[in-house]
Amino acid sequence: MNIKRFHAPTAREALAKARMAFGDGTLILSNRPTPNGVEVVATAEETLSALDEPVDTPAPQRSTPRPAAARSEEPTGRNPVHQDTEQLAMSTLSFQDYVRERMLRRRHDALGEEAQPAPAARMPRPSEAAPAAPAAFAPPAPVQRHNPLKATPAAAPARVRRESTLAPAPSLAGQQDLMQQLQAMKDLIEDRFNTLSWLGQARQNPIQSNLMLKMIRSGYSPALARTILERLPDDLDAGDSVRWLMDVLERNLKTDAAMPPLYEQGGTYALVGSTGVGKTTTTAKLAALCARIHGPASVGLITLDTYRVGAHEQLRSYGRMLGIVAHLAHDQAALQDLLGLLSGKKMVLIDTTGVAPRDPRRRDMLDVLDLPGVQRLLVLNAGSHGDTLDDTLAAFKTPGTQQAILTKVDEAVKLGPAVDALVRHQLLLRGVTNGQRVPEDWEAADAHALVATSMRSLARSAFDPKASELNFFFSHGPEQATRERGLVDA
Repeated sequence: MNIKRFHAPTAREALAKARMAFGDGTLILSNRPTPNGVEVVATAEETLSALDEPVDTPAPQRSTPRPAAARSEEPTGRNPVHQDTEQLAMSTLSFQDYVRERMLRRRHDALGEEAQPAPAARMPRPSEAAPAAPAAFAPPAPVQRHNPLKATPAAAPARVRRESTLAPAPSLAGQQDLMQQLQAMKDLIEDRFNTLSWLGQARQNPIQSNLMLKMIRSGYSPALARTILERLPDDLDAGDSVRWLMDVLERNLKTDAAMPPLYEQGGTYALVGSTGVGKTTTTAKLAALCARIHGPASVGLITLDTYRVGAHEQLRSYGRMLGIVAHLAHDQAALQDLLGLLSGKKMVLIDTTGVAPRDPRRRDMLDVLDLPGVQRLLVLNAGSHGDTLDDTLAAFKTPGTQQAILTKVDEAVKLGPAVDALVRHQLLLRGVTNGQRVPEDWEAADAHALVATSMRSLARSAFDPKASELNFFFSHGPEQATRERGLVDA
């Protein structure tokens, strides 16, 4: 093997000496700086070509190690070392740099394949690196064992990239939970700032603050009171502000003032509601008013109340007083037959069993009334608490316009909760009862009279708040404020 060392002050002169010795087919094996200049180790290309030729005789047990440039794969066609030498201009590069670059490239390719999702993937050891293609240059194991690539910092970014690729992504459920918590915190902060802003404005405007206190003491909900008073004009004095407030409440309380009364309009109506609100007495009043105008033969009475003791007998007693026969229906089929029998009547009234809003029988009773042409009249006790009215309205809610009758107005200490519920839920009020007499204690729905009665000054109650306690009435969520703000026409 013809390998020589050449010394010169510069690398260019050392390369020139090597070319003079070996000609154009010079291969540079190594170069390093010396105290006197540069040392270059070179050989001829024919030397490596001779080493690549196959040997027929078996190799001895122990052999002298060959240069790294001679350790290549089985040649196919043209010598791969010669091709790489021509492509990379080996005459101007160090052979060790070339080997290091090829090893680094092969290691990056192997790590890139390992980063792809595959079962039982593992990191390859340097000694297990395999050639990517038959013609690729891959130094054998001895070069890799002594290759300084293991200590080079260039391999660290590849490991970092692989670890970052395989790192688990953050949990989607955790991100959604965090967003919900942030949104709840945002809503809470906005609500507190809106409350402070409203209270500051109310303190600066004593008329607005006094009207708020008056509405709260009259039984109106803080949500409706705040929604209305936020639109109070600034240029009104105390008297005009009260009149403006009354006009807004009257305009938003829907009644049948522009429609014929129930007993003149006629139709099939089922009176529903909670226990003890006066459904049977109200049924008798409507039957009496219709019989007074159109005659007893124009009215039909049906009761579904088979649960309460004496309920059927009570309606029959009213019917005998009016000359009307009261019928009893046990189920939907019997009710449908009776409605067909009474189809020629001007007005058919159905008295139902009183059930609590959360009573399981409520759904069964409403299903019995699910027949064509049957309209529901929700009977509300005017003396009920505001929360009780809200619960009842939610339980007996029907699609479309919901009609209601307000009973026991004479027993209510405050009409504010009832008017407030009618306004917020946008019910159509068809009549008012204020006593037990049949049919005298029936009145048409008058929005002006109801609002005036609800705002009437009463004696102080232990439940009335003080002016300093108004801060506790303005904690509500932004969704509720938005929903109720759209219900009031100021």
